[in-house]
Amino acid sequence: VELPESGGGEVQTVGSLRLSCIASGDTEATFCLGWFRLAAVKVYEGVATIDSHGTTYADSVKDRFTISQDTAKRTVYLQMDSLKPDDTAVYYCATDVVPCTSWGWFVVGSFGSWGQGTQVTVSS
Repeated sequence: VELPESGGGEVQTVGSLRLSCIASGDTEATFCLGWFRLAAVKVYEGVATIDSHGTTYADSVKDRFTISQDTAKRTVYLQMDSLKPDDTAVYYCATDVVPCTSWGWFVVGSFGSWGQGTQVTVSS
């Protein structure tokens, strides 16, 4: 599965960005779609996931970010509003073949396919 992301860039505090990720290749087994981010601390942080059961969000982005998908276009989106400097990171799209919360929340090792990442920079 290939997952090229797009939509990253630089924005000022309280600005908005929308990330997109189009899944191609052998996507039939895909069940869960998720967004993770990697900041300067070099630890992957789960941001949001979506599957047929619903959505999950990290506490740090709840009420500011919205994950959605267009099944026909095999695309998952991450609408990011009220951005803060702490949101600065490389954002990655990832997929899993089991429901998103099968092993817990945002279990990085469960996601088998990853995109290359897109940089999001929020300046104060």
